[in-house]
Amino acid sequence: QVQLVESGGGLVQTGGSLRLSCAASGSNLSLYVMCWYRQAPGSQRELVALVTPGGGTKYASFVKGRFTISKDNAKNTAYLQMNGLKPEDTGVYFCSGVHRISGEEYWGQGTQVTVSS
Repeated sequence: QVQLVESGGGLVQTGGSLRLSCAASGSNLSLYVMCWYRQAPGSQRELVALVTPGGGTKYASFVKGRFTISKDNAKNTAYLQMNGLKPEDTGVYFCSGVHRISGEEYWGQGTQVTVSS
């Protein structure tokens, strides 16, 4: 059973930065597509960024150029560096891991990010 635990959320002013971490246990992160999603109050969960087992990355248009997704296979941890934060980036950020062969997906519990104007 894979467990994902997010950390690094908090309250930051507009223009500030945060680095989210997603620590995995129970399996090797290198076997998974790692994704970051976010959900604002009253809104649907939306994909923010993903990194493939090979290290390829994709970003939602609304974060491109501001956020960077990465992973450290040795630490079994994925990261989301968020710069230039805006109030509309406020929400709960979740990480998920999708097994590259089986398609099984696992989710963390989420971490709150609040950007004040």
